[in-house]
Amino acid sequence: MTHHLPEPAPTDAPAGEHFDPTDPRVAHAASFGRAADVYERGRPPYPRDAVGWLLPHGARDVVDLGAGTGKFTRALLDAGVAVTAVEPSDGMRAVLEQVVPAARSVAGSAERMPLPDASVDAVLVAQAWHWVQPERAVPEVARVLRPGGTLGLVWNIRDETVPWLAELSRVLNQPAERDMQSGSPVVGAPFGPGERHDVEWVHELDREAFLAMVASRSYVITLTDDDRAQVLRDVEHLLDTHRDTRGVDLVRLPYVTRCSRFTLPA
Repeated sequence: MTHHLPEPAPTDAPAGEHFDPTDPRVAHAASFGRAADVYERGRPPYPRDAVGWLLPHGARDVVDLGAGTGKFTRALLDAGVAVTAVEPSDGMRAVLEQVVPAARSVAGSAERMPLPDASVDAVLVAQAWHWVQPERAVPEVARVLRPGGTLGLVWNIRDETVPWLAELSRVLNQPAERDMQSGSPVVGAPFGPGERHDVEWVHELDREAFLAMVASRSYVITLTDDDRAQVLRDVEHLLDTHRDTRGVDLVRLPYVTRCSRFTLPA
C-alpha cells in the first residue's frame, strides 16, 4: 500500500561526527562498530518489493548511506545498479568491504559525503535515518543527487501484533519495538512531499542467527557484559517456552518494512 506521508514532527536526533556528547543516544549510534560481526549474522535482509519501490526508474548510480555491513547494499547490487556504500564506522565498513566487494566503499556520513555534486540518481538509507541531523543531512543529500533524484528511507520493524514478539519486547525491557520515526521521517525542503509503502514479510532464521539479531541491537550492545548475558538468557528462555517458538528449527520473524521516498525537483 502506498500513500502520502503526514507532516513529520520535529526531531533532535543526533548524527555523524556532530553528536551532542551529552546525549545518551551517542553511545547507541557509535556502538555498532564493535558488534559488526553479530550485526552481519543477525540483521535481516530487505524484501525485493521494497527495493523495487524505492529505486527510481532508470537509476544507474546509487548511494547506500549508512550502509553498515552491507545488508541493503547487496539488495541494491542484485537490482543491477552501481552502489557507493557510505559508512562512518570503520568496523562496519571493514565487514562490508569483505562481504560485498562489488560495492564501492567510502568513509562518510549523512552530513558529509565524499561525492561530487549532482553525481547520483538516488540516495537510499536503510535503518539509519533516525541517527542523522536532518537540517544538515537533507542539504547534503540534495547536493549529491542529480535533479529529479530520489531520497529513499527504509526500516525493518518487527510486527508486534504477533504475541510472542510483543513478549520479546518485554524481555528486552522495551514496551514496544521502536519505530525509529519510520512512520513520518523528517526530510522537508528542497524535497517534495513524501510517499509511503509498507511491505509485510517473514524472515526465517535459525536460533543462533536470532540471538545474533538481538545482540546486534544498540540497546543490547551498550549494556554491561553481565546485563547483556542475562538478556540473552532471557531471550533463550522465551524461545524455549513460548508455544510459537519452542521446539522449532527456524524462527519465523514477521516484519513490516516501511519505505518512504522523496523527490528532488528537476
